[in-house]
Amino acid sequence: MNRDTALHIGRFIILVLVQVIVLNHVNFLGYLNPYIYIIFILLAPMNINKSLFLVISFMLGLLLDIFGDSGGIHAAACTVIAFFRPVALRSAFGLSYEFQTIKLSSAGFGERLGYVTLMVLLHHIVLFSLEIFNFSHILLIAKKTLFSSLFTIVITMLVLGLFRRNDS
Repeated sequence: MNRDTALHIGRFIILVLVQVIVLNHVNFLGYLNPYIYIIFILLAPMNINKSLFLVISFMLGLLLDIFGDSGGIHAAACTVIAFFRPVALRSAFGLSYEFQTIKLSSAGFGERLGYVTLMVLLHHIVLFSLEIFNFSHILLIAKKTLFSSLFTIVITMLVLGLFRRNDS
């Protein structure tokens, strides 16, 4: 096992533990729930096997569902964002993605923020739509998505900033 593989396995375990032990118990005003475990999906290697990546992303979400007794909503949301990750990367990074030259830690703030925002919004829309699963509560879905997304984006950008400093 090489250093990068060990880093990704460690990141997977740490993010799941932080999410389950600490962040699943954070709930400000009924709308603010940070979901930073998706950082694992955001930071996955660009050249990872797509099928393997979908399976690993599903397993990440499934672990959260098992610990949170949430019936598969995290597994579905993680699988969706893993599937649409190339679209988000292409949207945020353009030609850098096409030529596989992206390194998230060295990307500009605007590109990183765009990528994180796209992924977090998509994740949260899927997550809260499945959690509430009632179109008559569309405003509640929108509120939870908006507020939790803002909170998650801020925390994710702070965490990525810490990773960035450690890489340099």
